[in-house]
Amino acid sequence: MSAYNGTKLDAQELNERRREALAKIDNAEFGWFHIRACLVAGVGFFTDAYDLFAINLVTPMLGIIYYGGTLPSDLDLGIKVSASVGTFLGQIGFGYLADRLGRKKMYGIELMIIIVATLGQALSGNGYTISLPAALIVWRVIVGVGIGGDYPLSAVITSEFATTNRRGAMMAAVFAMQGFGYLTTGIVAVILLAAFKSSIIANPQNLDYVWRILIGFGCLPALVAVYFRLTIPETPRYVLDIENNLNKAERDVSIVLKENRNHLQSSDDNEVPIHNPATAKGSFSDFCNYFSKWQNFKVLFGTSMAWFALDVAFYGIGLNNSFILSSIKFSSVKGDNFNTCWNAAVGQIIVVLLGSVPGYWATVFTIERLGRIRIQLLGFFMSFVLFCALGFGYNQIKNTSAALFVFLFALTQFFQNFGPNATTFVIPGEVFPTRYRSTGHGIAAGSGKLGAIIAQVGFSQLKDRGGPNAFIPHLLEIFAAFMLIGFCVTFLIPETKGKTLEELSNEDDFAARRIHDVASNEEK
Repeated sequence: MSAYNGTKLDAQELNERRREALAKIDNAEFGWFHIRACLVAGVGFFTDAYDLFAINLVTPMLGIIYYGGTLPSDLDLGIKVSASVGTFLGQIGFGYLADRLGRKKMYGIELMIIIVATLGQALSGNGYTISLPAALIVWRVIVGVGIGGDYPLSAVITSEFATTNRRGAMMAAVFAMQGFGYLTTGIVAVILLAAFKSSIIANPQNLDYVWRILIGFGCLPALVAVYFRLTIPETPRYVLDIENNLNKAERDVSIVLKENRNHLQSSDDNEVPIHNPATAKGSFSDFCNYFSKWQNFKVLFGTSMAWFALDVAFYGIGLNNSFILSSIKFSSVKGDNFNTCWNAAVGQIIVVLLGSVPGYWATVFTIERLGRIRIQLLGFFMSFVLFCALGFGYNQIKNTSAALFVFLFALTQFFQNFGPNATTFVIPGEVFPTRYRSTGHGIAAGSGKLGAIIAQVGFSQLKDRGGPNAFIPHLLEIFAAFMLIGFCVTFLIPETKGKTLEELSNEDDFAARRIHDVASNEEK
């Protein structure tokens, strides 16, 4: 038994109080705190997408300024893939540290990394010992680490603060800010190109102003959000299940939900905390034991493989929009540097407005009605059909109508975002126990980034096989195959709609077993 304020509490009572605290979070009215949590996390994802996809418009400018045409393929690949390498490292590293050290201790650090590395990119130049492309690659690895850290942290914090019946919509809304970040890269590029138009036409070297301002702008939203991330409270679930401090968790829940404290709650932060024997910290042996069970491992494998399959296609086309659009003569204008950059930016805006933004928000508004799995299956299936159509009918569609090609291409992005691009982010933040929730999300997200790296390397090496952009139809066919793989592995993942995090991760069963063990030991 544990003593607190003169009250004797046995293990069963402690666990009941844990359940009561969690129930308050799960059943709370949707309020300002939930909106604030979504906004603080969402601004980070806006920044992440802006920093990741701005490079799609920057690399053509670098080719014009420094290489008199196009950037050499190895440098183009290095600059684009470097952020994904950093993101992989950040997802795995921050995922582990958020479970080990706490969500609050790590939240905000990733944005500070992004701010510093974004400014570093914008101010990079050629030097005696390091070239501009090399400097950009180094800085983009660092910015990728920050972006990677944002994935598990924002997902898990939003998930653990959310109410059960709005959790999916809240997490999807946070992730949907990527669409606005992606869109803003095109809008900022168009504004900058219009502002420098006469200078660029007179001397293409003036594009140097454009790409530096375009990259540097990405740190502004991060500066807005960093203070609020540093001041967000620790999640009650982490306090309950990892710090194992019941009275602090009850106090935090009351503060967040603006309730009055009950007679068992102390107002003294120095009070000796109540420890619940029904909870336990994670460890390597416990991690191996938990995921050695097929019912748990299949969820980790399913979420990881689905994200991997998605990102092969999502980043394969997302970071190479300009190549795909130029292959149908939509962006590239031979001998006209300004219009080449202008069309690339406008083309990106069109594709994002037609496909990405509507797709993200369709998920937000339907995820609690349709469920995660239905949306993921629908998205993978429709992406498979559309990639097949674009790949096998590439020349016929291209010769018939460029507008039709762009429409089908945008429709593919719609079903990726009204589908697996959103749900692969949401589900890993729900299905793992508190002690491994961030680590599990980091592993799934890191698997996705491995897919992104493979896609970017493959796209760069294969796209010109047989002639300039000649292999793109076959790459689209390969992407279709990965959409089919994603569709199949989705059946390994449970539906999470309407279930508490404890139900999904079998945490209540874990607590019951711990209570039984404690009771047995006390009887002895």
